[in-house]
Amino acid sequence: MPFTLLTPCDYREEIRKSRFLAQAVPVASAAEAQAAVERLSDLGASHNCWAWKVGQQYRFSDDGEPGGTAGRPILAAIEGQDCDQLVVVVTRWYGGIQLGTGGLARAYGGSANRCLQGGQRRELITRTRCACHCGFAELPLLKARLGELDAVLESETFDASGAVLLLAVPEARFAELQRLLADISRGRSELKKR
Repeated sequence: MPFTLLTPCDYREEIRKSRFLAQAVPVASAAEAQAAVERLSDLGASHNCWAWKVGQQYRFSDDGEPGGTAGRPILAAIEGQDCDQLVVVVTRWYGGIQLGTGGLARAYGGSANRCLQGGQRRELITRTRCACHCGFAELPLLKARLGELDAVLESETFDASGAVLLLAVPEARFAELQRLLADISRGRSELKKR
């Protein structure tokens, strides 16, 4: 089961006089990931190497370091910790001592790895989107019970008799939510997949 970060995190390390700062942030899309790379990069640093992964999309950059010594190891750290929907930027301030290609890969990948290990994570759950109409009398009870089923209320639109709810529920809990809605509404409301 993949994970993402609950909140941004960072990790600092000095390796043979070069300073490394790894920063990781959760993102929801490729565009948000690229914006995060721009925001986290320090233009005064020697290199701002990065990688991000959002579902099946991913990108990485060595930012002037020898090919394959920075971006790929950062991406490997993301994938090795079963993470998704996040960006890791590792900024390096050169200290005057060459690390070699193996040393660079270990430094960038290791910094990214330790940064992700130190962050608070949450499990990414695949959710099914669904909708229902709920009367005013049943609405407070249904909304109070959504958390028990790990369902998320995405939106609600009110009409004369109640509200149309757009929900996202883990696939494994869909039938439970369907039964709950039928019980609360005495069979008057039905949950439909979108």
